[in-house]
Amino acid sequence: MGIGLRSSADRLELLCPAFSRFTACSLLCTLAVMSSQTHFGFETVAASEKAGKVMGVFSSVADKYDIMNDAMSAGLHRLWKRRMISVAAVKADSTVLDVAAGSGDISIGMLKKMGSRGDRSGRVILTDLNGPMLAEGARRVIDEGFLAGSADCIQSDGTQLAFADNSFDVVSIAFGIRNFVDIEAGLREFYRVLKPGGQFVCLEFSRPVVPLLDVVYDAYSFNAIPAMGEWITGDRDSYQYLVESIRRFPDQGRFSKLIKWAGFDLVKHENMTGGIVALHRGYKV
Repeated sequence: MGIGLRSSADRLELLCPAFSRFTACSLLCTLAVMSSQTHFGFETVAASEKAGKVMGVFSSVADKYDIMNDAMSAGLHRLWKRRMISVAAVKADSTVLDVAAGSGDISIGMLKKMGSRGDRSGRVILTDLNGPMLAEGARRVIDEGFLAGSADCIQSDGTQLAFADNSFDVVSIAFGIRNFVDIEAGLREFYRVLKPGGQFVCLEFSRPVVPLLDVVYDAYSFNAIPAMGEWITGDRDSYQYLVESIRRFPDQGRFSKLIKWAGFDLVKHENMTGGIVALHRGYKV
């Protein structure tokens, strides 16, 4: 079973081994006072405001989302997602939950992996808190020929999923969890709705591990991506948030610890493109 930590102080000591227990406990007291606050990129906001701000970002760019993904990554996002789908433990009869499904790339890939219509008895549910993004995903799924029953869209908050315990064989999320108000609550929900033996698979931006790549990546991210967003979508601020949210997200090791704390076993990650992106996996044993 997953790691059982006795207290929040134990968890902080594990995350930051240099902290004494006294320091960890003192820091927790400070954090308790700040618990109503979170970050929106580099900005500190009330936790109650973040979801609305994130909704605004993705509503603003929903119709140009795929174009921007291709432009920002020079098409690499397609290879990253293809790798994610290849490691997903999906069979013809699997039930898959794709959280923060966006424009439906992962859902469509999962459905195709299940096989042809005659062989496929499984189902993919696309869920996203953002209505315009979910509508874009629904449009693309229908365009690919997948009908209700094999692919369904349900608007839902990833930290409060509207599904019963032990419902899914696979829970996937690609480039979405860093936007959650409470990442740990989301991970606990993913664990709850997975069936025993089920797989969690997550694709997310991370930290470059190749020497000097971080310097080049930072220069490109902070200068080129917001300018590209303004040119293609007319919205520079949303892509400034994107860049900042990536820098605020835990690195590969810290995020793996959060996955373990949610209860998952056999947790591992795989770096791609020098660590710019990491593919995380865990299982409900």
